[in-house]
Amino acid sequence: MTDFTFDAPRPMSHLDAPRPMSHLDAPTVIRVKRDGGVLPDEAIDWVIDAYTRGQVADEQMSALLMAIFLRGMTGPEIARWTAAMVASGQRFDFTDLRRGGRPLALVDKHSTGGVGDKITIPLVPVVMACGGAVPQAAGRGLGHTGGTLDKLEAIPGFTAELTKSQIRQQLSEIGAAIFAAGELAPADRKIYALRDVTATTESLPLIASSVMSKKIAEGARALVLDTKVGSGAFLPTEAEARELARTMVELGHAHGLVTRALLTDMSVPLGRAVGNAVEVVESLEVLAGGGPDDVVELTLALAAEMLDAAGIDGTDPAETLRDGTAMDCFRALVAAQGGDTTRLAADALPIGVHTDTVTAPRGGTMGDIDAMAVGLAVWRLGAGRSAPGEQVQFGAGLRIHRRPGEPVSAGEPLFTLYTDTPDRLGPARAELEGAWTVGDSAPPVRPLIIDRITATG
Repeated sequence: MTDFTFDAPRPMSHLDAPRPMSHLDAPTVIRVKRDGGVLPDEAIDWVIDAYTRGQVADEQMSALLMAIFLRGMTGPEIARWTAAMVASGQRFDFTDLRRGGRPLALVDKHSTGGVGDKITIPLVPVVMACGGAVPQAAGRGLGHTGGTLDKLEAIPGFTAELTKSQIRQQLSEIGAAIFAAGELAPADRKIYALRDVTATTESLPLIASSVMSKKIAEGARALVLDTKVGSGAFLPTEAEARELARTMVELGHAHGLVTRALLTDMSVPLGRAVGNAVEVVESLEVLAGGGPDDVVELTLALAAEMLDAAGIDGTDPAETLRDGTAMDCFRALVAAQGGDTTRLAADALPIGVHTDTVTAPRGGTMGDIDAMAVGLAVWRLGAGRSAPGEQVQFGAGLRIHRRPGEPVSAGEPLFTLYTDTPDRLGPARAELEGAWTVGDSAPPVRPLIIDRITATG
Protein backbone atom coordinates (compact mmCIF):
# COMPACT_ATOMS: atom_id res chain seq x y z
CA MET A 1 0.00 0.00 0.00
CA THR A 2 1.33 3.43 -0.94
CA ASP A 3 0.94 6.45 1.32
CA PHE A 4 0.14 9.57 -0.72
CA THR A 5 1.00 13.06 0.48
CA PHE A 6 0.25 16.23 -1.43
CA ASP A 7 1.78 19.68 -1.30
CA ALA A 8 -0.42 22.75 -1.45
CA PRO A 9 -1.66 23.29 -5.02
CA ARG A 10 0.54 25.37 -7.31
CA PRO A 11 -0.52 26.96 -10.59
CA MET A 12 -1.06 24.10 -12.98
CA SER A 13 1.43 25.44 -15.52
CA HIS A 14 4.23 25.24 -12.90
CA LEU A 15 3.74 21.65 -11.81
CA ASP A 16 6.61 19.38 -12.73
CA ALA A 17 5.94 16.64 -15.30
CA PRO A 18 7.53 13.18 -15.05
CA ARG A 19 8.53 13.32 -18.72
CA PRO A 20 7.47 15.79 -21.43
CA MET A 21 5.49 14.33 -24.32
CA SER A 22 6.39 15.56 -27.78
CA HIS A 23 2.89 14.98 -29.13
CA LEU A 24 -0.47 14.80 -27.40
CA ASP A 25 -3.24 12.67 -28.79
CA ALA A 26 -5.63 10.16 -27.24
CA PRO A 27 -3.93 6.94 -28.49
CA THR A 28 -0.56 8.13 -27.17
CA VAL A 29 -1.95 8.99 -23.74
CA ILE A 30 -3.82 5.67 -23.58
CA ARG A 31 -0.68 3.77 -24.61
CA VAL A 32 1.43 5.35 -21.86
CA LYS A 33 -0.96 4.24 -19.14
CA ARG A 34 -1.73 0.91 -20.81
CA ASP A 35 1.97 0.09 -20.62
CA GLY A 36 2.22 1.07 -16.96
CA GLY A 37 3.79 4.49 -17.46
CA VAL A 38 3.24 7.68 -15.49
CA LEU A 39 1.17 10.31 -17.29
CA PRO A 40 2.98 13.67 -17.49
CA ASP A 41 1.10 16.70 -16.22
CA GLU A 42 0.58 18.14 -19.70
CA ALA A 43 -0.94 14.84 -20.85
CA ILE A 44 -3.42 14.83 -17.96
CA ASP A 45 -4.29 18.50 -18.53
CA TRP A 46 -4.76 17.92 -22.25
CA VAL A 47 -6.86 14.76 -22.08
CA ILE A 48 -9.23 16.14 -19.41
CA ASP A 49 -9.70 19.40 -21.31
CA ALA A 50 -10.04 17.71 -24.70
CA TYR A 51 -12.57 15.19 -23.41
CA THR A 52 -14.62 17.91 -21.74
CA ARG A 53 -14.75 19.81 -25.05
CA GLY A 54 -15.64 16.70 -27.06
CA GLN A 55 -12.29 16.34 -28.82
CA VAL A 56 -11.63 12.95 -27.22
CA ALA A 57 -14.28 10.34 -27.94
CA ASP A 58 -16.12 8.33 -25.28
CA GLU A 59 -14.54 5.10 -26.50
CA GLN A 60 -11.07 6.62 -26.13
CA MET A 61 -11.74 7.88 -22.62
CA SER A 62 -13.25 4.48 -21.79
CA ALA A 63 -9.99 2.84 -22.87
CA LEU A 64 -7.98 5.25 -20.73
CA LEU A 65 -10.22 4.65 -17.71
CA MET A 66 -9.74 0.90 -18.07
CA ALA A 67 -5.98 1.40 -18.33
CA ILE A 68 -6.08 3.47 -15.12
CA PHE A 69 -8.28 0.82 -13.50
CA LEU A 70 -5.73 -1.89 -14.35
CA ARG A 71 -2.48 0.06 -13.93
CA GLY A 72 -3.34 2.55 -11.20
CA MET A 73 -1.95 6.05 -10.67
CA THR A 74 0.76 7.59 -8.53
CA GLY A 75 -0.06 10.18 -5.87
CA PRO A 76 1.08 13.07 -8.08
CA GLU A 77 -0.98 11.72 -10.99
CA ILE A 78 -4.10 11.60 -8.81
CA ALA A 79 -3.46 15.13 -7.55
CA ARG A 80 -3.00 16.44 -11.10
CA TRP A 81 -6.04 14.55 -12.46
CA THR A 82 -8.14 16.01 -9.63
CA ALA A 83 -6.85 19.55 -10.22
CA ALA A 84 -7.52 19.25 -13.96
CA MET A 85 -11.12 18.20 -13.30
CA VAL A 86 -11.61 21.10 -10.89
CA ALA A 87 -10.22 23.44 -13.55
CA SER A 88 -12.63 22.07 -16.19
CA GLY A 89 -15.47 24.18 -14.74
CA GLN A 90 -16.26 26.94 -12.31
CA ARG A 91 -15.50 26.91 -8.59
CA PHE A 92 -18.16 28.21 -6.22
CA ASP A 93 -17.33 30.72 -3.50
CA PHE A 94 -19.94 31.31 -0.81
CA THR A 95 -17.67 32.97 1.75
CA ASP A 96 -19.54 36.26 1.40
CA LEU A 97 -22.86 34.76 2.51
CA ARG A 98 -24.18 35.65 5.96
CA ARG A 99 -27.05 34.54 8.14
CA GLY A 100 -27.88 36.56 11.22
CA GLY A 101 -24.89 38.75 10.44
CA ARG A 102 -22.45 35.83 10.72
CA PRO A 103 -20.60 33.91 8.01
CA LEU A 104 -22.19 30.61 7.07
CA ALA A 105 -20.61 27.48 8.54
CA LEU A 106 -20.21 25.74 5.18
CA VAL A 107 -19.71 21.99 5.57
CA ASP A 108 -20.47 18.93 3.49
CA LYS A 109 -20.33 15.14 3.62
CA HIS A 110 -19.66 12.55 0.95
CA SER A 111 -20.01 8.78 0.95
CA THR A 112 -17.89 6.61 -1.32
CA GLY A 113 -20.99 4.57 -2.10
CA GLY A 114 -22.85 1.80 -0.40
CA VAL A 115 -25.94 -0.36 -0.49
CA GLY A 116 -28.92 1.15 1.32
CA ASP A 117 -26.83 4.25 2.03
CA LYS A 118 -29.52 6.91 2.29
CA ILE A 119 -27.62 8.80 5.01
CA THR A 120 -27.48 12.13 3.15
CA ILE A 121 -31.27 12.42 3.25
CA PRO A 122 -31.63 12.59 7.05
CA LEU A 123 -28.10 13.95 7.67
CA VAL A 124 -28.36 17.23 5.77
CA PRO A 125 -31.52 18.33 7.65
CA VAL A 126 -29.91 17.41 10.99
CA VAL A 127 -26.90 19.61 10.23
CA MET A 128 -29.22 22.39 8.99
CA ALA A 129 -31.16 22.22 12.26
CA CYS A 130 -27.89 22.54 14.21
CA GLY A 131 -26.84 25.71 12.36
CA GLY A 132 -24.68 24.35 9.57
CA ALA A 133 -24.96 25.26 5.90
CA VAL A 134 -24.57 22.39 3.44
CA PRO A 135 -23.78 23.01 -0.25
CA GLN A 136 -23.93 19.44 -1.53
CA ALA A 137 -23.09 18.51 -5.10
CA ALA A 138 -24.57 15.01 -5.14
CA GLY A 139 -24.41 12.21 -7.68
CA ARG A 140 -26.58 9.61 -9.32
CA GLY A 141 -26.32 5.86 -8.99
CA LEU A 142 -22.98 4.34 -9.89
CA GLY A 143 -22.73 0.61 -10.54
CA HIS A 144 -24.37 -1.37 -7.75
CA THR A 145 -24.70 1.65 -5.45
CA GLY A 146 -27.58 4.08 -5.40
CA GLY A 147 -27.32 7.82 -5.95
CA THR A 148 -28.68 10.56 -3.70
CA LEU A 149 -30.19 12.46 -6.65
CA ASP A 150 -32.02 9.39 -7.98
CA LYS A 151 -33.51 8.85 -4.54
CA LEU A 152 -34.59 12.45 -3.95
CA GLU A 153 -36.03 12.73 -7.45
CA ALA A 154 -38.45 9.96 -6.46
CA ILE A 155 -40.23 12.77 -4.59
CA PRO A 156 -42.66 14.23 -7.17
CA GLY A 157 -41.49 17.63 -8.39
CA PHE A 158 -38.08 17.55 -6.72
CA THR A 159 -35.31 18.92 -8.92
CA ALA A 160 -31.57 18.92 -8.42
CA GLU A 161 -30.91 21.16 -11.41
CA LEU A 162 -30.23 24.39 -9.53
CA THR A 163 -28.55 27.56 -10.74
CA LYS A 164 -25.76 29.13 -8.73
CA SER A 165 -28.13 31.92 -7.64
CA GLN A 166 -30.66 29.35 -6.41
CA ILE A 167 -27.95 27.55 -4.45
CA ARG A 168 -26.82 30.82 -2.87
CA GLN A 169 -30.39 31.73 -1.98
CA GLN A 170 -31.12 28.37 -0.38
CA LEU A 171 -27.90 28.43 1.63
CA SER A 172 -28.74 31.88 2.95
CA GLU A 173 -32.42 31.25 3.65
CA ILE A 174 -32.69 27.62 4.78
CA GLY A 175 -29.11 26.37 5.12
CA ALA A 176 -28.73 23.73 2.40
CA ALA A 177 -28.93 22.86 -1.27
CA ILE A 178 -28.53 19.39 -2.79
CA PHE A 179 -27.77 19.79 -6.46
CA ALA A 180 -26.36 18.16 -9.58
CA ALA A 181 -22.78 19.27 -10.16
CA GLY A 182 -23.68 21.09 -13.39
CA GLU A 183 -20.89 23.58 -14.07
CA LEU A 184 -18.74 22.11 -11.32
CA ALA A 185 -16.07 19.73 -12.64
CA PRO A 186 -17.93 18.99 -15.90
CA ALA A 187 -15.10 16.61 -16.84
CA ASP A 188 -16.03 14.47 -13.86
CA ARG A 189 -19.69 14.45 -14.84
CA LYS A 190 -18.81 12.91 -18.20
CA ILE A 191 -16.24 10.51 -16.77
CA TYR A 192 -18.60 9.48 -13.94
CA ALA A 193 -21.24 8.42 -16.48
CA LEU A 194 -18.66 6.38 -18.40
CA ARG A 195 -17.39 4.65 -15.27
CA ASP A 196 -20.93 3.56 -14.48
CA VAL A 197 -21.24 1.54 -17.71
CA THR A 198 -17.65 0.42 -18.35
CA ALA A 199 -16.92 -1.58 -15.17
CA THR A 200 -14.34 0.95 -14.01
CA THR A 201 -16.05 2.15 -10.84
CA GLU A 202 -13.82 0.27 -8.39
CA SER A 203 -10.63 2.27 -8.95
CA LEU A 204 -8.99 4.18 -6.10
CA PRO A 205 -7.59 6.97 -8.29
CA LEU A 206 -10.89 7.44 -10.14
CA ILE A 207 -12.95 7.38 -6.94
CA ALA A 208 -10.67 9.82 -5.12
CA SER A 209 -10.43 12.29 -7.99
CA SER A 210 -14.15 12.13 -8.74
CA VAL A 211 -15.18 12.79 -5.15
CA MET A 212 -12.65 15.49 -4.41
CA SER A 213 -12.92 17.43 -7.68
CA LYS A 214 -16.60 18.12 -6.98
CA LYS A 215 -16.10 18.76 -3.28
CA ILE A 216 -13.19 21.16 -3.81
CA ALA A 217 -15.24 23.07 -6.40
CA GLU A 218 -18.58 23.23 -4.57
CA GLY A 219 -17.68 25.92 -2.04
CA ALA A 220 -17.72 24.12 1.32
CA ARG A 221 -15.10 25.05 3.92
CA ALA A 222 -15.06 21.63 5.60
CA LEU A 223 -15.76 18.08 4.43
CA VAL A 224 -16.43 14.77 6.16
CA LEU A 225 -15.95 11.60 4.11
CA ASP A 226 -17.80 8.36 4.79
CA THR A 227 -15.43 5.77 3.32
CA LYS A 228 -17.07 2.37 3.03
CA VAL A 229 -15.41 -0.97 3.83
CA GLY A 230 -16.79 -4.40 2.96
CA SER A 231 -18.44 -6.43 0.23
CA GLY A 232 -20.82 -3.64 -0.78
CA ALA A 233 -18.09 -1.00 -1.07
CA PHE A 234 -16.22 -0.16 -4.26
CA LEU A 235 -12.99 -1.08 -2.44
CA PRO A 236 -13.91 -4.05 -0.23
CA THR A 237 -10.81 -4.44 1.98
CA GLU A 238 -10.00 -2.25 4.94
CA ALA A 239 -6.49 -1.61 3.59
CA GLU A 240 -7.87 -0.30 0.28
CA ALA A 241 -10.53 1.81 1.98
CA ARG A 242 -7.99 3.24 4.40
CA GLU A 243 -5.71 4.18 1.51
CA LEU A 244 -8.64 5.80 -0.32
CA ALA A 245 -9.66 7.77 2.76
CA ARG A 246 -6.13 8.97 3.39
CA THR A 247 -5.72 9.95 -0.27
CA MET A 248 -8.93 12.00 -0.25
CA VAL A 249 -8.18 13.64 3.09
CA GLU A 250 -4.74 14.73 1.87
CA LEU A 251 -6.19 16.00 -1.43
CA GLY A 252 -8.67 18.13 0.49
CA HIS A 253 -6.03 19.39 2.89
CA ALA A 254 -3.80 20.40 -0.02
CA HIS A 255 -6.63 22.54 -1.42
CA GLY A 256 -7.34 24.28 1.89
CA LEU A 257 -10.42 22.20 2.70
CA VAL A 258 -10.72 20.94 6.29
CA THR A 259 -11.17 17.24 5.59
CA ARG A 260 -11.56 14.13 7.71
CA ALA A 261 -12.91 10.64 7.08
CA LEU A 262 -14.70 7.85 8.88
CA LEU A 263 -14.19 4.25 7.81
CA THR A 264 -17.59 2.55 8.10
CA ASP A 265 -18.79 -0.99 7.58
CA MET A 266 -20.54 -1.91 4.32
CA SER A 267 -20.50 -5.70 4.65
CA VAL A 268 -24.28 -5.72 4.97
CA PRO A 269 -26.77 -3.17 3.60
CA LEU A 270 -27.56 -0.11 5.70
CA GLY A 271 -31.04 -0.21 7.13
CA ARG A 272 -33.91 -2.30 5.79
CA ALA A 273 -34.60 -0.58 2.47
CA VAL A 274 -32.51 -0.49 -0.71
CA GLY A 275 -33.62 1.37 -3.84
CA ASN A 276 -34.91 4.84 -4.58
CA ALA A 277 -38.33 5.72 -3.13
CA VAL A 278 -38.07 2.97 -0.50
CA GLU A 279 -34.95 4.63 0.89
CA VAL A 280 -36.70 8.00 1.03
CA VAL A 281 -39.44 6.35 3.08
CA GLU A 282 -36.89 4.90 5.50
CA SER A 283 -35.18 8.29 5.77
CA LEU A 284 -38.49 9.86 6.72
CA GLU A 285 -38.79 7.29 9.50
CA VAL A 286 -35.40 8.41 10.83
CA LEU A 287 -36.39 12.08 10.63
CA ALA A 288 -39.56 11.22 12.55
CA GLY A 289 -37.48 9.86 15.43
CA GLY A 290 -37.52 6.18 14.45
CA GLY A 291 -35.84 4.14 11.74
CA PRO A 292 -33.20 1.40 11.82
CA ASP A 293 -30.56 1.69 14.53
CA ASP A 294 -27.61 1.57 12.13
CA VAL A 295 -28.98 4.38 9.95
CA VAL A 296 -29.58 6.55 13.02
CA GLU A 297 -26.15 5.77 14.47
CA LEU A 298 -24.29 6.68 11.31
CA THR A 299 -26.38 9.79 10.71
CA LEU A 300 -25.58 11.13 14.18
CA ALA A 301 -21.89 10.18 14.01
CA LEU A 302 -21.41 11.99 10.70
CA ALA A 303 -23.43 14.97 11.95
CA ALA A 304 -21.15 15.28 14.98
CA GLU A 305 -18.07 15.19 12.74
CA MET A 306 -19.52 17.79 10.36
CA LEU A 307 -20.45 20.16 13.17
CA ASP A 308 -17.02 19.80 14.76
CA ALA A 309 -15.23 20.36 11.43
CA ALA A 310 -17.35 23.48 10.87
CA GLY A 311 -16.64 24.83 14.34
CA ILE A 312 -20.24 24.49 15.57
CA ASP A 313 -20.66 23.45 19.20
CA GLY A 314 -23.37 23.48 21.83
CA THR A 315 -25.88 21.54 19.72
CA ASP A 316 -27.20 17.98 20.00
CA PRO A 317 -27.89 16.32 16.63
CA ALA A 318 -30.03 13.63 18.27
CA GLU A 319 -32.34 16.25 19.72
CA THR A 320 -33.21 17.50 16.22
CA LEU A 321 -34.66 14.07 15.45
CA ARG A 322 -36.58 13.94 18.72
CA ASP A 323 -38.05 17.44 18.55
CA GLY A 324 -38.91 17.44 14.83
CA THR A 325 -36.65 20.32 13.79
CA ALA A 326 -34.70 18.10 11.38
CA MET A 327 -37.96 17.01 9.74
CA ASP A 328 -38.98 20.66 9.42
CA CYS A 329 -35.66 21.41 7.72
CA PHE A 330 -36.13 18.51 5.31
CA ARG A 331 -39.58 19.72 4.33
CA ALA A 332 -38.18 23.20 3.76
CA LEU A 333 -35.41 21.75 1.58
CA VAL A 334 -37.82 19.66 -0.49
CA ALA A 335 -40.18 22.62 -0.95
CA ALA A 336 -37.32 24.93 -1.98
CA GLN A 337 -36.33 22.46 -4.72
CA GLY A 338 -39.83 22.06 -6.10
CA GLY A 339 -40.80 18.86 -4.31
CA ASP A 340 -44.36 18.14 -3.27
CA THR A 341 -44.22 17.98 0.54
CA THR A 342 -47.71 16.44 0.66
CA ARG A 343 -46.17 13.30 -0.90
CA LEU A 344 -43.68 12.69 1.91
CA ALA A 345 -45.34 9.51 3.13
CA ALA A 346 -44.91 5.80 2.49
CA ASP A 347 -48.20 5.50 0.62
CA ALA A 348 -47.60 8.62 -1.48
CA LEU A 349 -44.23 7.78 -3.03
CA PRO A 350 -43.79 5.48 -6.05
CA ILE A 351 -43.29 1.77 -5.48
CA GLY A 352 -42.96 -0.97 -8.08
CA VAL A 353 -46.28 -2.61 -8.95
CA HIS A 354 -44.72 -6.05 -9.46
CA THR A 355 -43.35 -7.84 -6.41
CA ASP A 356 -41.65 -11.05 -5.40
CA THR A 357 -40.99 -12.35 -1.90
CA VAL A 358 -38.12 -14.51 -0.69
CA THR A 359 -39.17 -16.63 2.31
CA ALA A 360 -37.22 -18.50 4.95
CA PRO A 361 -36.68 -22.21 4.24
CA ARG A 362 -36.31 -22.95 7.95
CA GLY A 363 -36.46 -21.32 11.34
CA GLY A 364 -33.41 -20.02 13.17
CA THR A 365 -31.38 -16.83 13.13
CA MET A 366 -30.69 -14.59 10.16
CA GLY A 367 -27.06 -14.77 9.10
CA ASP A 368 -25.03 -12.23 7.18
CA ILE A 369 -26.54 -10.60 4.08
CA ASP A 370 -24.07 -9.87 1.30
CA ALA A 371 -24.33 -6.17 0.49
CA MET A 372 -22.94 -6.49 -3.04
CA ALA A 373 -25.52 -9.13 -3.98
CA VAL A 374 -28.35 -6.96 -2.67
CA GLY A 375 -27.00 -3.95 -4.58
CA LEU A 376 -26.84 -5.94 -7.81
CA ALA A 377 -30.34 -7.31 -7.25
CA VAL A 378 -31.74 -3.80 -6.86
CA TRP A 379 -29.81 -2.66 -9.93
CA ARG A 380 -31.42 -5.49 -11.90
CA LEU A 381 -34.83 -4.44 -10.63
CA GLY A 382 -34.31 -1.10 -12.41
CA ALA A 383 -33.00 1.18 -9.67
CA GLY A 384 -29.72 1.72 -11.55
CA ARG A 385 -28.47 2.24 -15.09
CA SER A 386 -26.95 0.02 -17.77
CA ALA A 387 -26.40 2.89 -20.27
CA PRO A 388 -25.43 6.57 -19.79
CA GLY A 389 -28.46 8.79 -19.22
CA GLU A 390 -30.89 5.91 -18.78
CA GLN A 391 -33.92 6.71 -16.60
CA VAL A 392 -34.07 4.75 -13.37
CA GLN A 393 -37.25 3.30 -11.91
CA PHE A 394 -38.09 5.29 -8.80
CA GLY A 395 -40.24 2.42 -7.50
CA ALA A 396 -37.60 -0.28 -7.93
CA GLY A 397 -36.16 -1.58 -4.71
CA LEU A 398 -35.98 -4.18 -2.00
CA ARG A 399 -37.07 -4.43 1.61
CA ILE A 400 -35.13 -6.49 4.12
CA HIS A 401 -37.52 -7.99 6.69
CA ARG A 402 -34.91 -9.77 8.81
CA ARG A 403 -31.47 -8.33 9.44
CA PRO A 404 -28.45 -10.34 10.65
CA GLY A 405 -28.93 -11.73 14.16
CA GLU A 406 -32.72 -11.46 14.17
CA PRO A 407 -34.91 -14.54 14.79
CA VAL A 408 -36.54 -16.16 11.77
CA SER A 409 -39.56 -18.48 11.48
CA ALA A 410 -39.88 -20.98 8.65
CA GLY A 411 -41.89 -19.57 5.74
CA GLU A 412 -41.80 -15.94 6.81
CA PRO A 413 -40.72 -13.19 4.38
CA LEU A 414 -37.04 -12.28 4.35
CA PHE A 415 -36.91 -9.96 1.32
CA THR A 416 -39.55 -8.28 -0.84
CA LEU A 417 -38.55 -7.13 -4.33
CA TYR A 418 -40.30 -4.29 -6.22
CA THR A 419 -40.18 -3.31 -9.89
CA ASP A 420 -42.37 -1.93 -12.66
CA THR A 421 -40.94 -4.50 -15.09
CA PRO A 422 -41.95 -8.07 -14.19
CA ASP A 423 -39.25 -9.78 -16.25
CA ARG A 424 -36.65 -8.15 -14.01
CA LEU A 425 -37.76 -10.16 -10.97
CA GLY A 426 -36.13 -13.43 -11.99
CA PRO A 427 -32.62 -12.03 -12.60
CA ALA A 428 -32.85 -9.96 -9.41
CA ARG A 429 -33.86 -12.97 -7.35
CA ALA A 430 -30.99 -14.94 -8.88
CA GLU A 431 -28.53 -12.32 -7.57
CA LEU A 432 -29.73 -13.07 -4.03
CA GLU A 433 -29.11 -16.80 -4.26
CA GLY A 434 -26.35 -17.73 -1.85
CA ALA A 435 -26.15 -14.17 -0.53
CA TRP A 436 -27.85 -14.87 2.81
CA THR A 437 -28.24 -17.67 5.32
CA VAL A 438 -30.51 -18.76 8.14
CA GLY A 439 -28.60 -20.67 10.81
CA ASP A 440 -28.62 -21.69 14.44
CA SER A 441 -26.57 -18.79 15.78
CA ALA A 442 -26.08 -15.10 15.09
CA PRO A 443 -23.12 -13.92 12.98
CA PRO A 444 -20.35 -11.92 14.66
CA VAL A 445 -21.28 -8.31 15.35
CA ARG A 446 -19.04 -5.86 13.48
CA PRO A 447 -18.62 -2.23 14.54
CA LEU A 448 -20.38 0.19 12.21
CA ILE A 449 -17.66 2.82 12.59
CA ILE A 450 -14.20 1.30 12.16
CA ASP A 451 -11.82 4.26 12.34
CA ARG A 452 -11.38 8.00 11.92
CA ILE A 453 -8.73 9.52 9.63
CA THR A 454 -7.46 13.10 9.64
CA ALA A 455 -4.82 14.98 7.65
CA THR A 456 -1.19 14.35 8.53
CA GLY A 457 0.06 17.79 7.50
